[in-house]
Amino acid sequence: MLDDTMQQLIAHFPLGFVASVTPDGGPAVSPKGTFLALDNTTIAFADIRSPGTRRNLAADPRIEVNFIDPFARKAVRAAGRAVIHPKGSDRFIALHPRWVDAFGDLANRASALIEIRLDHASLIWTPPYDDGTTEQAMIAHYKTRFAKVYP
Repeated sequence: MLDDTMQQLIAHFPLGFVASVTPDGGPAVSPKGTFLALDNTTIAFADIRSPGTRRNLAADPRIEVNFIDPFARKAVRAAGRAVIHPKGSDRFIALHPRWVDAFGDLANRASALIEIRLDHASLIWTPPYDDGTTEQAMIAHYKTRFAKVYP
């Protein structure tokens, strides 16, 4: 489901925008910066400061996540069902070293790991690619734009 290109995008840009469902049925989107692709059908993030998202997922495990490469203007859209593994649980203990390796001391703030078993995932890209723009041209353009914002 997650091919190598998708897994690399998530590894390089682990900030995922998580969409969950509120108790009253409304949408909620929240960024989570500690995502890892565990395998080709599973992604997960560390719950460091996510009480609303965690509450939403406990009531309704449906979730969708979007990851964006802001330079290449490509993204991964992934959806599935979340399982919450609280700190101290067997699954948390088994998985947590991967977050320590990837995120260092930040991983020690995790109160849970949220594992997402994917139903589907897709790679999406910006329309200029349809017109023949190359990835190298897109990256060069956005490097210049971001350099103006952060000189």
